[in-house]
Amino acid sequence: MNFFSNLSDSDLEKQVASLSRELASLKKVLARRGSCYYEDGRDMVSDFSDDLAERIGSSLPAVRRQARAIERSAREHPATAAAIGLVALGLAAMFLIGRR
Repeated sequence: MNFFSNLSDSDLEKQVASLSRELASLKKVLARRGSCYYEDGRDMVSDFSDDLAERIGSSLPAVRRQARAIERSAREHPATAAAIGLVALGLAAMFLIGRR
């Protein structure tokens, strides 16, 4: 309390104004850095997606054919498809519960 008794209202106002200016300056710096990080991240994701599209693009028709074959098989044998789905769901649940 003794420290604050020596400060006048004008001193406090000057300090608050100075801190406000400093805070505004820091906000501007953070905004500039944030935009740079955003642009870098966006470029990195764009490069990654382009690379992924190049790698997967050639095998996509084969994946589609396999997906259609699995779909036909599931329509022809719905009970088997349901059983496989339940087994996969059970394995996923066991994996998630086991991690805790």
